[in-house]
Amino acid sequence: MSSALSLARITPDTIDAALALKVRPDQEALVAPVATSLAEAYAHGDTAWPRLIMDGERPVGFVMAFFDIGFNPEQPDDRPRSGLWRLLVDADRQRGGYGRFAVEQVCAEIRRRGGTRATVTYVPGPEGPAAFYTGLGFRPTGETSGDQTVAELELEPAVR
Repeated sequence: MSSALSLARITPDTIDAALALKVRPDQEALVAPVATSLAEAYAHGDTAWPRLIMDGERPVGFVMAFFDIGFNPEQPDDRPRSGLWRLLVDADRQRGGYGRFAVEQVCAEIRRRGGTRATVTYVPGPEGPAAFYTGLGFRPTGETSGDQTVAELELEPAVR
């Protein structure tokens, strides 16, 4: 992992590189492809925040955050949540700190927007990303979203 990491908007110049990002075959059931994520981002407008994970000029992954979405709007105590919607690091670039970087950047954006908590959902099980998110401080809430585990991370207040 280099020191030139950043998140970048997806543009006409980078769309093909974004669509070429793929996880390992054994991970395909754990995360939707970038094309699906971009379609969802288009459909959800301002609540979705899709970004390429860049190492210098090279795209190495994709992250999509969400902001202020209710998980259970039919419940009176439902609160808007912000967090990670998708995280995908290209198969040949995994275990290089890119996922951690992307999560940290999403958390920074949530803090910048006034949020105090980051939410993630993930496929449970021994092959899933539970250990990755637990290692970053996320804790399961006991809730599920569809067939996925819901976990949250309390964020330190933004430094002003």
